[in-house]
Amino acid sequence: MPSISEVIEAHRPALGQYEDLYKHFHTSPELSFQETETAAKIVDHLKSLDVYEIFANIGGGVAAVLKNGAGKTILLRADIDALPVEEKSGVEYASTRRMKDLDGAMKPCMHACGHDMHITALLAAAETLAKAKEMWVGKLVLVFQPAEERAGGARAMVDGGLYQKVPEPDLCVGAHVMAYRAEGVIGTRHGLVASSADSFLLTIHGRQAHASMPSRSIDPIVQASSTILRLQTIVAREVDPADFAVVTVSAIHAGDAENIIPDRADVKINVRTAKPEVRERVLSSIRRIIDAEAAASNAPPPEFKPTTQFPFLYNDPDVTFALEKTFSSLFPLSPHGYTTDIPRLPGSEDFGILATSIGKPSCFFLYGGTDPGLYDKAEKEGKLLELPVNHSPFFIPVLQPTLKVGVDGYVAAALTFLGK
Repeated sequence: MPSISEVIEAHRPALGQYEDLYKHFHTSPELSFQETETAAKIVDHLKSLDVYEIFANIGGGVAAVLKNGAGKTILLRADIDALPVEEKSGVEYASTRRMKDLDGAMKPCMHACGHDMHITALLAAAETLAKAKEMWVGKLVLVFQPAEERAGGARAMVDGGLYQKVPEPDLCVGAHVMAYRAEGVIGTRHGLVASSADSFLLTIHGRQAHASMPSRSIDPIVQASSTILRLQTIVAREVDPADFAVVTVSAIHAGDAENIIPDRADVKINVRTAKPEVRERVLSSIRRIIDAEAAASNAPPPEFKPTTQFPFLYNDPDVTFALEKTFSSLFPLSPHGYTTDIPRLPGSEDFGILATSIGKPSCFFLYGGTDPGLYDKAEKEGKLLELPVNHSPFFIPVLQPTLKVGVDGYVAAALTFLGK
């Protein structure tokens, strides 16, 4: 039988059409849980392949199945939502779209995390695997998941009946483009791949008064300021330096006029940890500090509302070992090729829910998207930390070889477990 590399080379479609498709997705981003045009475009493309059974609008996402005889079932996932970011990349296909978010606020919209690359790579992989049907057996499940950025899309698809419509997979594989050097840079890692992420809206209640009469007020801005500063001591003084934890206050909104002390302040908090016990300790400390600062300010009890929650994401050792074997033969093992110890994902992911909700293993691989010339120049000048990263308004993956590597990674993962 031909090798996986030979199967991919023989059946991968010309990627020019997919570069155009990528540009379409990049120009037409949609915010989380509102990806209707994106989902429709995905459905149209899958229909054109004429071999997939398609399931539209499962929790806002799309699933497709290709049954090809008796064998294992593998699920490949791509996320499809964009971010409320105003694009500043300067490319000719930059997004200028604006749309209302779920709260009704008009926001700029950009695929600043690379999800448009994920969609395109998985669609091209779908065509490759359809053309290579004679080379594998089993069931292929494709999932195009909404709302990854809000940590709700995977759960919405599961709760929306995903596994009542498609065969339960034996394993799940996901992927993410990152700001690594794009020239075959692709990799896996064992154990923890992405930290947990807990986000909260803290509402501090005060008493409104004229700015000239602070003694008649309970000032929520002063209380918020004390709370924010105190929260920064949790990681510095309560977490072992050997452990990972981040407590970020990312937004504060209070008041409208310079001569009015307002009656409330809204504070948004984001927490990242890499161990369950550290997570519990940090969240407990946050609650303690919030309550203590309210008591110190003689203020009413604040409201502390969870908004999003990303679980820990772990790579299964057996699935990871299998992908390592395939990737090491497909991508050269070098500083600019395959690696078995790619850095842990800086952000968080809800992909794992697709597997853990049914007790199945999963693996998440990462690949590079930064222009090799730009990366090498920054490295030479000691400016790697200045390169745009995911969620930056300047983050734009170089089209090639990024797309080819993403496609080949998805296809290789499927053939690892379904190949004859």
